[in-house]
Amino acid sequence: MQTSSISNIKIGSSHDSIRSNEILTLSLSFNIGGLIRENFSQKNWERAYDKHDNGFRLTISLDLKVGRNTVDKAKFVRKAALFWTRNPKLSYRVWVSVIKDETPHYPLTIEEAKSLLFDVTKTMDLDSNKLKEGENEIRVSIKVSWGKHLYTDPFELHGETKVVKVNKT
Repeated sequence: MQTSSISNIKIGSSHDSIRSNEILTLSLSFNIGGLIRENFSQKNWERAYDKHDNGFRLTISLDLKVGRNTVDKAKFVRKAALFWTRNPKLSYRVWVSVIKDETPHYPLTIEEAKSLLFDVTKTMDLDSNKLKEGENEIRVSIKVSWGKHLYTDPFELHGETKVVKVNKT
């Protein structure tokens, strides 16, 4: 049985070593795939729209950890809204807009819609004062969840990045 998953988790840091009162920028990227990505299809959008299931909300929580301690948290939402369209560039009656980073996007292909919703890239800034002297192990815990819809049951995914080592001098 196929299930949903978090894959291609990558983390990078702007520096390998850092001094006090500097900011370390971490870049994080991952993909949400499997069953949810497969079920988020135009055929299912039509069925859901006909049953007044017009929205999809994806909640993503990130916990930035140094060693075992959580030093920063980030939570954001991505939404998809189904709507009736008369766009001549689209050959479908029901289409989707994706709200990503508070900005609505109107994709022209199904793959573009899936990418906007399920492919995540995020930067996080870490104040070096939250690091101890010497080597620090930094990682991010990821939690992704969504509710019940015509094409999916409620689900929660968990993942974690590899450790990035940063020296504080």
